[in-house]
Amino acid sequence: MSDLLNLHQVSAGYGDATVISRIDLRLQPGEALAVLGRNGTGKTTLLNTIIGVTRHRGGTVTLAGRDLTGARPDRRALAGIGWVPQERNIFKSLTVEENLTAVARPGLWTVGRVYEMFPRLKERRANMGSQLSGGEQQMLAIARALVLNPRLLLLDEPTEGLAPIIVEELLAAMKRIIRNEGMSAVVVEQHAQKVLGVTDSAIILDRGTIVHAGSSRSLIDDPAPLEQHLGVTARKKPRQGAIH
Repeated sequence: MSDLLNLHQVSAGYGDATVISRIDLRLQPGEALAVLGRNGTGKTTLLNTIIGVTRHRGGTVTLAGRDLTGARPDRRALAGIGWVPQERNIFKSLTVEENLTAVARPGLWTVGRVYEMFPRLKERRANMGSQLSGGEQQMLAIARALVLNPRLLLLDEPTEGLAPIIVEELLAAMKRIIRNEGMSAVVVEQHAQKVLGVTDSAIILDRGTIVHAGSSRSLIDDPAPLEQHLGVTARKKPRQGAIH
C-alpha cells in the first residue's frame, strides 16, 4: 500500500532556528499517529511543517505521492490536509452554521453529518462563535476541518485546557472519526493516556528528533519509553485479590 503521508529527512523551524531535524515519518491511508513529547520538543512545529507554515531546512513532504515540499499552505489544504490548530481559529463573528458552510467542500462530511457527530453544535448552530464555550469552539474547529473533506486530519492538542467531561466527548468523537470512519490523522498530544487508545502508532519527540517510534498498543502495554522521555509514571496493576 502506498503511503498517504511521507516525510523524508525533514528539517524545519522559524527564522534562523531549526526546531525539528531529519524527521522520517510514514502514514498509511486510514492510519492515525500520536505525536507525543514534553512542551517545547517540536510537536507543533512538526504539524506546522506538514501544513507548510515553517521555514524549510531540508527533506521532502509528500501526500498521496504528490510532492508538497515547496507548496504554499493553501495548496496543501487543497491537496487534502485538514488542520485544527491549538488556537482553533474559528470565525467568532460568524454563527456556527456560517463557520461550517463558509468552508464546506463536496464529500462525505456534510454539515448535517458533523451535526450528528457533535449534537451540541446543532443545538448552537445559530450562536456566534464568540458565544461558544472552549469545548464547543474545539468541536467547531474539528467540524470545520471535517467539512473540508480532507484526506488527512491534523489535530494539535485537541483536549488542552478543557473540562474532563468535554475531553471524554471529544475523545469519543475522535475515536469514531478515526476508527469507524477511517480518517487518517496525526494527533499532537502532551498527555499520552488520552490519545493512545485512539491511534494506531505513536512517536515521541525530544529536542526536535524522533526518539521512539512504534505501535500505540506497545506503549500502552509497556510504558517504559513514556517514563523515560515524558516522565509518565505507569499505573500499577492491582494485586490479585486486592479489595477496592
